[in-house]
Amino acid sequence: MDNTICYLNTDLDLVCNDDLTELANALEAGGAFTLHVTKGDDGKWYATFETNKPHTEPEPNISQMLAIIESLAEPLQSLWVRCTLREFNIGYDCGAQPWAFSQGLSTDLLRRIAAVGASLRITLYPDRDGVVSEKSS
Repeated sequence: MDNTICYLNTDLDLVCNDDLTELANALEAGGAFTLHVTKGDDGKWYATFETNKPHTEPEPNISQMLAIIESLAEPLQSLWVRCTLREFNIGYDCGAQPWAFSQGLSTDLLRRIAAVGASLRITLYPDRDGVVSEKSS
């Protein structure tokens, strides 16, 4: 990392009591990339997706995933609704530069996110360059 704050990507995280394989196939057909679809020890299904195109801000990335979700046919729409977690997780690499860094989401995009019943999370990944671990001190 070059100590510069930057947008990485947005993951779409899903949790459901039902098998998410068919939904994953539909999202992939629409242009999403499946990072994993697994059944946990708790019996729930977990899946994470990203878009297949790089973006420098979250808005176009989330918009691309929403277009896929909004176009899902039944019964996949019902499966989407049965997910207990439908979350867009926006990731950033953190650093010391620039002094101020700002990105936003439009009201239109926020309406679309709410309309599909999804939530937002922001994950900040720290700059690890020059950090002394507790084990080495």
